[in-house]
Amino acid sequence: MSDALLIGLAVAAGVALLLLASAVRIVKEYERGVIFRLGRVIGAKGPGLFFIIPIIDRMVKVNLQTVTTDIPPQDIITKDNVTVRVNGVAYFNVVDPVRAVVAIQDYRYGTSQVSQTTLRSILGQVQLDELLVNRDEINRQLQQIIDDVTDPWGVKVTLVEVKDVELPDSMRRAMARQAEAERDRRAKVIHALGEREAAEALGDAAAVLETHPGAMQLRVLSTMVDVAAERNSTLVFPVPVELLRMADALTGERRA
Repeated sequence: MSDALLIGLAVAAGVALLLLASAVRIVKEYERGVIFRLGRVIGAKGPGLFFIIPIIDRMVKVNLQTVTTDIPPQDIITKDNVTVRVNGVAYFNVVDPVRAVVAIQDYRYGTSQVSQTTLRSILGQVQLDELLVNRDEINRQLQQIIDDVTDPWGVKVTLVEVKDVELPDSMRRAMARQAEAERDRRAKVIHALGEREAAEALGDAAAVLETHPGAMQLRVLSTMVDVAAERNSTLVFPVPVELLRMADALTGERRA
C-alpha cells in the first residue's frame, strides 16, 4: 500500500470523525435545541443526546429556566400629579422554544423593555395612595398585561413585583404630618369615648343610689374605712344636707 493511499485514508478517517463529532448534540434537562434545516425550522429536540446532519442542520439552544430581570427605576407621574421613582422585578421563562427563537430576536431584551413601558403606563393611571396600599392588585395587573404581550414570543411571565417607591422629601414630610394628625385624632376619639362610658356608668350608679338610699350610707361608711386605714390622715365625716335641713326645721319650731 502506497504512502499516498495511507494519507488519503487517514484524511478520510479524520473528516469522518469531524463530521460525526459535529453531528452529535447533547442538550441539558433545562434546555431545548431548535433545529434549522437549510434555514427552515423542523422543531425542537432534547433533552439528552441526538444527532443532526452536519453542514445542513444548525441548532440554537434555548434555556427554559425562569429568568429574573430587574426593571430599572422609572420616573413616573401618578394620577394625582405626584412624581415618584419606582423600580421592580419580573420573572419569566420560555414555554415555546421555537417561537422564542423565530418570533423575536432577543426575548430577554424584549421582555425587559415591555416591562419598563408597562410599568410607566400602569402606574401613571393610579393615585399615590393606591400605589402604596393596593400593591398586590397593581402587580397582578402588570403581570397580566406583560404576559399578553410576550405570549406570541413563547414567553410566560409568571410574576411582576413593584419593589421600591421613592417619594420626594416634601411628600414624605406631608405624609408624616398626616399620620401624626391621624394618631392625634384617634387619641382624642378614644379619650372622648372613655369619658362617655364613665359618665354613663356614673349615671347608672346615681340612679341605683337614688332608688336605694341605704346603699349611699353603706358606700360612705366603706369609704371612711378605706381612708381611716391610712396613717397621718384626716377624716372628714360628711353630714347629709337633709339632716341639716331637719335640724333647722326643729330649731325653728322651738323658737316659735
